Amino acid sequence: MKKLIIKPVKKISGTIIVPADKSISHRAVMFGSIAEGTTQIKNFLNAEDCMRTVDAFRQMGIEIEVGRGTARRAPTVLIHGKGLNGLKKPAKSIYCGNSGTTMRLLSGILAGQNFKARLTGDKSLSGRPMARITEPLRAMGAVVEGDKPPLAIKGNRLNTINYNSPVASAQVKSCVLLAGLYADGVTSVSEPSLSRDHTERMLRLFGVNVKSEGLRVSVKGGQKLKAIDLTVPADISSAAFFIVAALIVKNSSLRIKSVGVNPTRTGILDILLSMGADIKIKNKTKSPEPMADIIINSSNLKAVTIKLGVIPRAIDEFPVIMVAATQAKGTTKILGAKELRVKETDRIKSMSEGLKRMGVDIKVAGDDIFITGPTKLKAASLSSLGDHRTAMAFAVAGLVAEGKTSILDTECILTSFPSFGKILSKISRY
Repeated sequence: MKKLIIKPVKKISGTIIVPADKSISHRAVMFGSIAEGTTQIKNFLNAEDCMRTVDAFRQMGIEIEVGRGTARRAPTVLIHGKGLNGLKKPAKSIYCGNSGTTMRLLSGILAGQNFKARLTGDKSLSGRPMARITEPLRAMGAVVEGDKPPLAIKGNRLNTINYNSPVASAQVKSCVLLAGLYADGVTSVSEPSLSRDHTERMLRLFGVNVKSEGLRVSVKGGQKLKAIDLTVPADISSAAFFIVAALIVKNSSLRIKSVGVNPTRTGILDILLSMGADIKIKNKTKSPEPMADIIINSSNLKAVTIKLGVIPRAIDEFPVIMVAATQAKGTTKILGAKELRVKETDRIKSMSEGLKRMGVDIKVAGDDIFITGPTKLKAASLSSLGDHRTAMAFAVAGLVAEGKTSILDTECILTSFPSFGKILSKISRY
């Protein structure tokens, strides 16, 4: 069990580039595999989760070349796509590891194939809810065994569906839209609030006509995907840890380059700005996925109330947002954060228990979280419980704690951010 030791720092400073966006990297591999021709992906995230997606499509007969990459340059990936119906039956179960994106989005593609495939995952993924995708897939005519991993999916000729998702989830929306590519007619998904829209944007890049009207997205089946060249922006979910670190460590100044600032992903920036954060956006580009440099200076934060509407736009960043709240003046309220309970771990439980060990005044009432600060954190021995974002959030908290904070079970960081420790060391000043 790998342990990470974090010592308090005097300041955070420098200029960094964080790894490529995980959500976009996953989708690029999937869409490139069912496109016609060779898709080139520059700045691919070569982390465990994304490699599960690569391996899944290799098992189904897609040739995928992953470049070596360097310390300064992420690998380029070439995907030799075979079209919507070019996949073949895998010889064995497809192991998705810890990657919910792999399992949920791949299920939508498998629903329209002419073979049966079995999807498995690690202990964490095997406990995560899959009924949110299996129910609409069954309504479209797919034969799906199981509502938690392992899932067995027998593809079929699919029917269209007008699906009203009970949750704002990009994975659910994407799964149904991908299945809709194999249906006769128009498939649509509506959700209670807007989730990240990488699937819609990328399908359009691959030549698919996708219609968006408010909270409703529609796609017509049978459209062919054409290979493209794509550069993946840096991941704002990875940048979030260093953004908060620079805000809460005194005398800090940090620039993070070429970060994806898709409006459906910038909830964290909106929340931190409302807390009084000194954050500036520079050198912004527009399409197909907007990118910008983010400049952060240490700030005196104030408490805010975070309501349900913004949560889907910052869903992966809440562990580190909770750390920011420990250094804000007043009581920060995070209301209706139910989705945090069904991530890699129950993040409300894991973060609240860990932060209490560090001396934080944190209370949980149902799915509402109340954090009163500012708190002088004390070092503690903490467990990630196998959750990469919990592990990295605790590391950020350790930067302003008294003493050495030890975090157990940090191998999970490899799923999304293998270079986290190296970059943290680069910008830490003792």
